[in-house]
Amino acid sequence: MRVIEIREPGAPAVLQPAIAACPRPGPGEVLIRVAAAGVNRPDCLQRRGLYPPPPGASPIPGLEVAGVVAATGAGVEGLQPGARVCALLAGGGYAEFCLAPAAQCLPVPAGLSLVEAAAVPETFFTVWTNVFERGRLQPGESLLVHGGASGIGTTAIQLARALGARVFATAGNDEKVALCEGLGAQRAIDYHEEAFADVVREATGGRGVDVILDIVGGRYLEANLDALASDGRLVIIGLLGGAHGKLPLATLLNRRLTITGSTLRAREVAEKGRIAAALRARVWPLLENGSVAPVLQASFPLEEAARAHEILEANAAMGKLVLVVNPAP
Repeated sequence: MRVIEIREPGAPAVLQPAIAACPRPGPGEVLIRVAAAGVNRPDCLQRRGLYPPPPGASPIPGLEVAGVVAATGAGVEGLQPGARVCALLAGGGYAEFCLAPAAQCLPVPAGLSLVEAAAVPETFFTVWTNVFERGRLQPGESLLVHGGASGIGTTAIQLARALGARVFATAGNDEKVALCEGLGAQRAIDYHEEAFADVVREATGGRGVDVILDIVGGRYLEANLDALASDGRLVIIGLLGGAHGKLPLATLLNRRLTITGSTLRAREVAEKGRIAAALRARVWPLLENGSVAPVLQASFPLEEAARAHEILEANAAMGKLVLVVNPAP
């Protein structure tokens, strides 16, 4: 099968087309004929040698795919060859075929193509577990999303709005600001021009927001706490601005703030399966009725994976980038 391999740690050019043996599904796994694979920042980190696959995972990059079930392993129930699925992976998506735990597979939402569906799993799993589980965002509360024009950001804005929250976002230029507001953000803030904590506090009458979803990390730590309301929750899922920051403990204590965070890739299959079940019950109806949708900026042939990585690392992406692998059946 055709794959994209990481020749050695480095720049996007180290992503090279190659030929590899087609895997076989083990117990509890399905083999997927990949129609398309999503491209995500963790793929870039893996390519640079900074985010190795968990033990036992494929060294081929790619954390989400959509396609058709080609075969099933022992003990798999409810999935048959020919079923259209999208799946969260621990690796292996940049390939013609990949393995996925059956528990991490979901039916392609009605109305979405396989290419569109490939842009769903990584961001929707991440947003659901971090904003609504760890962040405990409730209807009527407010959310600030950093990187609002990213795949994570566009998903978080839409889901929070659809589930009854007031949303703010940060973005890096006028076009991205407009995208965020078009998706439902009440106010998007160009972080080059304005201090987001000041804008948020003014827009909320000095109260601040209830939850912040942060991909920046250390550089934003103090300003994030300034932007939170009493009993607010800061959820950190990325470290683009560094892994260390100054923590004003008096602010934390006086306003009863919570700081948490998580990664997704290394979690147990059972935990990811639980998230998948929650998505199918709570979010799939929203995808199928059009209340939320993946924001797909562009698609590329599998062999142009390096180009997709270049766009992502230049912060030029608005929404998701997808690699098209096999023609849709």
